[in-house]
Amino acid sequence: MSAQTKARHHVRRVKARAQYERADVHAILDAGMLAHVAFCVDGQPYVIPMLYARDGDALLLHGSVASRLLHELGNGIEACVGVTHLDALVLARSHFNHSVNYRSVVAFGRAVVVDDAASKADALARFVDAVLPGRAAESRPADASELAATTVLRFEIVDASAKVRGGSVKDAQDDLALPHWAGVVPLRTGYGEAIAEPDLAAGIALPGSVRALLADQESAT
Repeated sequence: MSAQTKARHHVRRVKARAQYERADVHAILDAGMLAHVAFCVDGQPYVIPMLYARDGDALLLHGSVASRLLHELGNGIEACVGVTHLDALVLARSHFNHSVNYRSVVAFGRAVVVDDAASKADALARFVDAVLPGRAAESRPADASELAATTVLRFEIVDASAKVRGGSVKDAQDDLALPHWAGVVPLRTGYGEAIAEPDLAAGIALPGSVRALLADQESAT
């Protein structure tokens, strides 16, 4: 691996927040489902928000076969994937020291097209379970026409780093006596009550995956 390749994922600002262990990178990736995928085609940069599912040291991505950009990405051009979780507002006594607590990953690599139908079907099931664990078994798998209409990409992570900020306000010593409130406001996201489709057949109960999701959320509050 070249020195340039090694350097591209190194955190240069606030290096103490950097994490390079793949277990740390994977944990942040597994906590999310939405990534921003960046690449360049004919000198024009693009950033596309995409759902993803992690498969070992790779990310599975998908979209329409009609997408020119996904076709270019599947040709193996260099790409970069970013995932960020916002955890809290950090409110300081000074404007300069306001911040947020976050967990983020930047990963570099190349994507390849997943061609065979069985692997594509498995990937789509992984996407469903990445959105809601256990949901794939509760719904119909993709059929042949749906697989034919879908491009599945496997983005192999070559280099990656995580960057994490946690903890409290970092106010300057001279600001501590100022008459301004300072502290951390945690950010929480949650799910509301499930709303069944109006055309749902009578007698179909709320599935186990949704019940588990709501129960886990209730127990965490």
